Amino acid sequence: MTGTINTSTGAANTAVLGIGSYRPRTVVPNSVILEQIESSDEWIQTRSGIKERRWAEDDETVLMMSVEAAKQALADSGVDPAQIGCVIVSTVTHLYQTPAIATRVAVEVGAPTAAAFDVSAACAGFCYGIAMASDLVRGGSAKYVLAIGVERLSDLTDRTDRSTAFIFADGAGAAVVGPSDEQGIGPVVWGSDGTQYELISQKENWQEAVDSNNWPHLRMDGNPVFRWAVYEMAKTAQQALDVAGVTLDQLDLFVPHQANMRITDAMHRALKLPGHIKVARDIERQGNTSAASIPLAITAMRDSGEAKSGDLALIIGFGAGLVYAAQVIRLP
Repeated sequence: MTGTINTSTGAANTAVLGIGSYRPRTVVPNSVILEQIESSDEWIQTRSGIKERRWAEDDETVLMMSVEAAKQALADSGVDPAQIGCVIVSTVTHLYQTPAIATRVAVEVGAPTAAAFDVSAACAGFCYGIAMASDLVRGGSAKYVLAIGVERLSDLTDRTDRSTAFIFADGAGAAVVGPSDEQGIGPVVWGSDGTQYELISQKENWQEAVDSNNWPHLRMDGNPVFRWAVYEMAKTAQQALDVAGVTLDQLDLFVPHQANMRITDAMHRALKLPGHIKVARDIERQGNTSAASIPLAITAMRDSGEAKSGDLALIIGFGAGLVYAAQVIRLP
């Protein structure tokens, strides 16, 4: 055997250097949802904690929302867009099989030659993106990575389905990951449970949708999803703290995927979070935005003053697949 292959090495430490988000203009209160389902505002709030959500208008495409969130994150980071070496977009609502929307985002934000790809990891997608971005920077594959979570779930929502019509919403969030003097992103704890694949899924595949001349819609078996999220994800969240070497006393923020307020409350109890830890509850005003929900919640907490630069946040995403991911990050 002759010849050797060089190895690449990158930064010893990585961090989230900037974060941004985009919320669609149209606010949809529960009263609008109730025009097409038999329910009540009290029932929706008791069931989910949601009072209103955002639905995108025609011009608020997956591309447009991604770009706006990305531009905010880049401005927040101070990183020149031309230095972005990779763009990762997590979404299940870019409705083209190919090419990846990440390639268009890269051009629009000023990184036209960056590596670019989409991932389908549902509500865990942002955490997946952060994990991959950190590893890419540490491995030397890119100096800076742009990780985006974006959804237009209103496109796939059956507005006559009493079990899901009030849940899903639209928006985008983004983060710039790059080198840091100190480690700002903990090891990821992630995985999947494909034995429960069908608990959250499209009702119809795309061929069935074409044949029926109708959009496919999302379905969810709420009770088993609730039980899985509360009991299994509390364990995953604790594991993420353990591998990061962070104790509950050191933690400042808990930012779970904004799936359901009852799930958030139950995880809060299961983790026995101390009173000083601020808990994200953005779902009340934003609804469930899948891959976008964690960065949207973080920016809301920063805007309100609940969160500040340097805070340690435990983030965890979980959803269709069933996939999950959690890590500790330090806020920019």
